[in-house]
Amino acid sequence: MAYEKGNKVDKKHYWLTPQYLFDKLNKEFEFDFDPCPYPKPDDFDGLQAEWGESNYVNPPFGSYKDRETNKKYGPTAWAKKAIKEFKKGKRIVLLYPVDKWILMMLETGANVTNLKDIHWQAIEDNTNGPGTGRHIACFILEPPNFKRTTNKKLIGPNEQPFKKSDTQHKINFNE
Repeated sequence: MAYEKGNKVDKKHYWLTPQYLFDKLNKEFEFDFDPCPYPKPDDFDGLQAEWGESNYVNPPFGSYKDRETNKKYGPTAWAKKAIKEFKKGKRIVLLYPVDKWILMMLETGANVTNLKDIHWQAIEDNTNGPGTGRHIACFILEPPNFKRTTNKKLIGPNEQPFKKSDTQHKINFNE
């Protein structure tokens, strides 16, 4: 996939979730799959892959082109894939700026938490960016009676086990 050249101010890509935020979400939801990993393996496509049981999704905020097919993808493709995986009984925690497609997520019964304007980290040097100026929504698609059936290992930079506190999603993002 070919991504845009970065933001207009400094050309950096603020697509990495700040560690404190990921840790809080992971503690609650015990992620076992990230369909948008960084760095992304050359042969990996999160839109085509089968997702795990509990998924953390921080997709690209803009459109991008697949280098092989030259097909353009954007936020709608990620929302549709998240809904498809949710309908298979999987947990999805998707972060994305609030936009008109929010209705697609709400129609599934998603719980929504406002994470405010996150200062994403640059892939070049791990510095925090200025934020997008838009509030970021955390959509939680929790299947009824969700039960983890396996003890899958987290895929991504934070490969460590976490325990879910309870079935209520009470995360204080202002700590």
